[in-house]
Amino acid sequence: MTFTRKPLWIALCLAVAGCQSAATSESATPAGLALSAWSTARTDGLEAAQLIATDGSSLDADRLLAGRDGLRLLDGSGRTLAHRAGFYGPTDHRVSADGLLVATMDLDRQTPVLMTLEDGQHWSTPLALPQPAFKVEGLCLYRDAARNAFLFLVGEEGQGEQWLVGQDARLVTPRRVRGLALPPESEHCQVDDSRDRLYVNEAGVGLWAYDAHPEAELKRRPVALVQPFGNIAQSAAGMAVVPGGVLLLDAEARQLLHYHDGTDGWQAEPALALGDLDDAEQLSARPARGGVELLIAHDEGLHGGTLDWRPSAAETEASLPVVPVQAQTEPVPSLGDAADDPAIWVHPTDATRSRVLGTDKQGGLMVYDLAGTLLQSLPVGRLNNVDVRPNFRLGDRTVDLAVASNRDRNALHLFAIDRQSGVVSELGLAPTPLKDIYGLCLFQDQDGSIHALPNDKDGRFLQYRLDGRDGRIRAERVRQFTVDSQPEGCVADDAAQRLYVGEEKHGVWSLDARAEVEPRLEPVIEVGEALHADVEGLALYRTAGHSYLVVSSQGNDSYLVLDAAPPYRLRGAFRLGLNAGRGIDGASETDGLEVTSANLGGPWHAGMLVVQDGRKRMPETAQNFKYAAWADIARALKLP
Repeated sequence: MTFTRKPLWIALCLAVAGCQSAATSESATPAGLALSAWSTARTDGLEAAQLIATDGSSLDADRLLAGRDGLRLLDGSGRTLAHRAGFYGPTDHRVSADGLLVATMDLDRQTPVLMTLEDGQHWSTPLALPQPAFKVEGLCLYRDAARNAFLFLVGEEGQGEQWLVGQDARLVTPRRVRGLALPPESEHCQVDDSRDRLYVNEAGVGLWAYDAHPEAELKRRPVALVQPFGNIAQSAAGMAVVPGGVLLLDAEARQLLHYHDGTDGWQAEPALALGDLDDAEQLSARPARGGVELLIAHDEGLHGGTLDWRPSAAETEASLPVVPVQAQTEPVPSLGDAADDPAIWVHPTDATRSRVLGTDKQGGLMVYDLAGTLLQSLPVGRLNNVDVRPNFRLGDRTVDLAVASNRDRNALHLFAIDRQSGVVSELGLAPTPLKDIYGLCLFQDQDGSIHALPNDKDGRFLQYRLDGRDGRIRAERVRQFTVDSQPEGCVADDAAQRLYVGEEKHGVWSLDARAEVEPRLEPVIEVGEALHADVEGLALYRTAGHSYLVVSSQGNDSYLVLDAAPPYRLRGAFRLGLNAGRGIDGASETDGLEVTSANLGGPWHAGMLVVQDGRKRMPETAQNFKYAAWADIARALKLP
């Protein structure tokens, strides 16, 4: 690995010889470097410096400087292209065909601000975030596959936050997405957009990688650790991301470290000595011909060169299409893992007055309108799954029926839905012999009889025919079958008289739903490349021309759409992403879901999908349910 002369903007003295990669020789000793300062740059009071990324940009800009001299954009010869007076600190940027986005700390106000470049010459009026409750040590930008822009804040004492700040080329009203528990000695961060990966330093410990996506679980993985556990001699400071790798400064040891993100994990290359360069805390990099162009900032100025290293970028999985959430419900009352399974009740005469029923598995049943407003809360116990069917004869009246699995009583919990008002009222319980009742779905046969199919964690399914003609509901057990391991989700196709059941670790099965038919399980789809365990909610979308099975693939936060008939062709998979304009977060770690093809009006003219959101963010509250328009799903998957 070598530093080489970079014409146009730097004079660099070389003293490199015989440096080999770790893959070639474990005993290779990197040579020292003699660096000279960047004499053309104003560096008095410099707080941050970055090379401007070149991908997708038509800007004639080369570098960005922030400090007591303000925020200054320079070209390759050092000429100022744009300047804003002020005192600015940690800085990051993103470029695209739409322009330049910059995030920086306004140190006079102790507030993160965002700016865009207008006409290639002027900074826009700064858009300020609310003043954080902690001192911000570092910040970094992230742009996801849906072109949403986020800002990460790294603060003292391990405090951190992620904020939504833009969509496409627009800045939006900043919204806090989530809080982050970060290492206590963190000051620097960077994001690899292509891999949705956030890097954060922990000065005396090492370099960590987190999932940057706003719906991701907060967990960290080590990239490099301080000796004797890794190759960092003393301390981890600033880092820079390049395709296929990451670079890290060890300021105390005066070393530059670089790591290749290979198929077998992180591979450390030999450290490069930085000579007598003291307090090199900040690092910027961009791909260049034959290697990586570097910019190192420290108290006395800027230093740079070209690193003769071009790691091969590891392959990334193709991104699934992202469908924006259009509405969300108010949170369920209980905290933690509480919301679970929704059902959609379609009003018989005015579909715009339809309802969404959702379980709070720590407390009861919630009833929402199509805007997500909570209309009713029935605190009847731990309900896990719920389903609805119309036209149930109850004595001398006809109601629509909702049935839920009650885990407190190992029973079927029954509710009447008034067909005009949509008001839900409790009818009572029907006991079952199940020891740990779990999931449930309903089936309406050709005679109009409604069947309830609860299941147990031990794999058992029981089928009950429900009868309320004498005014009391009776549950007659008519069939039983078993899967090999824990099930939960199930859905019946009443028209085709088919039942689909999910086995969480294995996949989805189909069988005849009729009680008088011997149950024979037929495979629909197994856990594998497309479907990731746990298999959770199942729902059916049926029109006159098409019938689709929708499956919650909880293990990779996606939703599958298959033909609901052999050979069960997989039509595609998608994710539910945040809606920046409406200020609604996406959905992830989904348990139950439901879908309807009914025209519910407005965005729901082609039907709607309702899913449980396992990680409620923006803001972080109790769990809730998210609504997506089927028209958006059909467009994303190119469904007929």
